[in-house]
Amino acid sequence: MLFAAFTFLFGLGILYVGAETMVNSSSRLAASWGIRPLVIGMTVVAFGTSMPEMMVSLLAAFRGSADIAAGNIVVSNIANIGLILGFTALIAPLVVQRSLLKREVPFMIGASLLLVALAWDGTLGFVDGAILFSLLLVFLGYCLVTARRNDSGETSSSAVMASTSRLRDSLLVLIGIVGLGVGAEMMVRSAVVLARAFGVSELVIGISVVALGTSLPELAASGLSAMKGHADLSIGNVLGSNIFNILFVLGVCPMIRPLAIDPSLLRLQIPVMLLFSVGLVPLLGHRYRICRWKGLLLLGGYLAFIVGLFL
Repeated sequence: MLFAAFTFLFGLGILYVGAETMVNSSSRLAASWGIRPLVIGMTVVAFGTSMPEMMVSLLAAFRGSADIAAGNIVVSNIANIGLILGFTALIAPLVVQRSLLKREVPFMIGASLLLVALAWDGTLGFVDGAILFSLLLVFLGYCLVTARRNDSGETSSSAVMASTSRLRDSLLVLIGIVGLGVGAEMMVRSAVVLARAFGVSELVIGISVVALGTSLPELAASGLSAMKGHADLSIGNVLGSNIFNILFVLGVCPMIRPLAIDPSLLRLQIPVMLLFSVGLVPLLGHRYRICRWKGLLLLGGYLAFIVGLFL
């Protein structure tokens, strides 16, 4: 048990260093290319922090545990908004761009509604996955088109220096993302060992430790971004991660193996996910900022959802 405690703390350290490296290099990369930090958060950072969900869902699909594969994504999306965005707002209030409510948030809500429509018959098949994945390509194309914030005229010497700096920062982003994954994996494994040692049930471990574990990269990345004043990276990471979870993870997995959707997902978890997603509109629209009382509201909603799962 002592080794598990040490592993947990060591994993926490790796998670922090990975988040620190990824946030700093992502913000420098966005500035050097003249790209909106929001776009970096919704693409590069979101893709990296969504990989734990991808691995969990892929392994579950291969093992025939379709309820885990789909349920992991839905619960993770709820955690991204309720837990991560709520916790991030407590660290530092987040100022929201008005364009976010016109473009990115509706896209996330649209992806969620499409998931409901495709999963309504109780299964996600190859065609359903292909539709979701195709929409992901549309989303990435949109991000590419709207990525540039301005055009900078660089001299040849400064362009060479910028190119070298961009390559270094790109590598640091990848290293940071790997650190997030490794740190989260070490924390989850050691937390499960510690929970069992203290007699915590498998149900509690599954709902709390493992579900939270796949969201640790997003939590670390968004929390540290808020601390450093990069609100766009924080919000972009949450929105982008939710979009990637639906369009990428639930797009790829059904194309490998069809996923049966548990009826309880359609009755409880998916409606709650939609409630959190749609609820972002009035929260973000009110003064275009997520202040601490809104963060508490989101956290309270997430805790109520977790309690509801136990009941």
